[in-house]
Amino acid sequence: MTVQVALTIAGSDSGGGAGIQADLKTFQELGVFGTSAITAVTAQNTHGVHGVYPIQTEGVIAQMRAVLDDFDVKACKTGMLFSAEIITEVATLLKEYPSFPLVIDPVMIAKGGQTLLQQQAIQALKEHLLPLATIVTPNIPEAEVLTGMKIRTDEDIQQAAAAFIQMGAKAVVMKGGHRNDVLDAKDYYADEEGQSFTVTTPWIQTKDTHGTGCTFAAALTSFLAKGYSLTDAVAEAKQFIQAAIENGLKIGSGHGPTNHWAYGDLKKEIH
Repeated sequence: MTVQVALTIAGSDSGGGAGIQADLKTFQELGVFGTSAITAVTAQNTHGVHGVYPIQTEGVIAQMRAVLDDFDVKACKTGMLFSAEIITEVATLLKEYPSFPLVIDPVMIAKGGQTLLQQQAIQALKEHLLPLATIVTPNIPEAEVLTGMKIRTDEDIQQAAAAFIQMGAKAVVMKGGHRNDVLDAKDYYADEEGQSFTVTTPWIQTKDTHGTGCTFAAALTSFLAKGYSLTDAVAEAKQFIQAAIENGLKIGSGHGPTNHWAYGDLKKEIH
């Protein structure tokens, strides 16, 4: 049995629905061994973020170096990186090691509206990290901040995707979960080779959507670690998050977490 290793560089969510906790749960469900570098500790539950306590930059880098010096990491994702200093140092360190697929989830705002990325960090993200991205997975509000565009229509989404490619990312998935003018959940994929497609799934009316972005990116990272092509990994990660949303756990009294084991249960039923 060959075990593939994935690394997540992100913040901790004490409520367990997003961040490092969601990433490691997703890695485990998909048969990938998860390692981590924690960038900040949050006091968080289904009602929102009640405190953010960043880790010193040298502590983040020490965690990364400890993992990368020992494990044969096959794919990596970044989530909440908090500061320009952390972003810059993470990007610098990643360049020291042999390249592997890098999934950038540009986490900026929590489900309850709290800011999770300092303003000066946005430019650092664009300058230092996006050019290293195998794929970047913004939602619409994040894409608007990073591209400076208002995104309302399918054409806007395509233009924003092109802007991410121009910033240096090899590929992008524009997540459509924040749109309210469509009947289905539509994610748009584009890459530097000129490929593009839309993955469409039924819209689920639920308040249990905490951690959807982290979970989708972690699933994508897992499939890349297992050797899937980029397009196949995107399609399979969409199935993972769709199952997680459709089979909500109904825990917590606010925006509850998704069901990280739903995809595995679905696969068992099929077989």
